[in-house]
Amino acid sequence: MKPRVLVVDDELGVRKALQRGLKAEGMDVVTAADGPTGLQLAATGSFDAVLLDIMLPGLSGYRVLQQLRAQGVPTPVLMISAKDGEVDQADGLDLGADGYLVKPFSFVVLVAQVRAVLRRATAEGVRGPLRVGALTVDRATREVRWGEDPVALSPREFALLEVLVGRAGTVVTKDELLRAVWGDEQAATRNVVEVYVGYVRRKLDAVGAGEVVRTVRGHGYLCSDPRLDEVITAAGPG
Repeated sequence: MKPRVLVVDDELGVRKALQRGLKAEGMDVVTAADGPTGLQLAATGSFDAVLLDIMLPGLSGYRVLQQLRAQGVPTPVLMISAKDGEVDQADGLDLGADGYLVKPFSFVVLVAQVRAVLRRATAEGVRGPLRVGALTVDRATREVRWGEDPVALSPREFALLEVLVGRAGTVVTKDELLRAVWGDEQAATRNVVEVYVGYVRRKLDAVGAGEVVRTVRGHGYLCSDPRLDEVITAAGPG
C-alpha cells in the first residue's frame, strides 16, 4: 500500500506542488490549510508522515506538533518553515519533530527526508492506534471503540475497518479492499466487499458511529470525521 503523507501548509501553491510531486513519487497525499484541521487529520494516526509548516492560521505548527505528541501520536513529523534560525529548528526538534526543512527547499532533499523517516518508522514498527472522531482502532490489541463503547468485530471485519480508517480522508476502492483484506482480487468478489462493509456499518451504527464509513458512488468507500468533509483535500482514489 502507498505511504500516506499529510501536508499542512497555508500556501495553496506549496500544497499543490507538494501534492503533485509526492504523488508522482508513489505516495498518497492529503492536504490541510490550517492548524486545527491539520491537527484533527494528523491525530487520526492514519498517516505515515506529516509535513508541517510552522506559520499556520488557527494553530501554529509548534502547537500542532506539541498536541500530537501529548496525545501519543507517534507519526513522524517534518517541520517546514521560512524560519532558518538555530533556535527555531531546536524548538521544533525539542517538541518531537523528526526533521526540519527551511523554505525554499529542494524537492529532491524533501523526498529523501520523507523516505528516510518512513524507513525509520517501518524499522521501529511505529503503529499507534488509529482515530477518526470518537472512533479508535487499536492495532496492538485489535480492539475497536466508539468513545467508551466497544465495537465487537470479526477478524475480517476488523481488517476491513483497519484499512478504511488507515486511509481516513481518502476514497478506497473495492478492488483495493479486496487486495488488502482478502489478499487477492480473485479470492472474493466485489459483492463480498459490499456485504462486509454492510456488516461493519451496522455494528458502527449500533453505537452511533454510522456516518464514519460512507459510500462514494462509483468510486468506493470513505472513512472520515463528518465534521472534516468540507475541508479535506485528498489525492483521490488509489
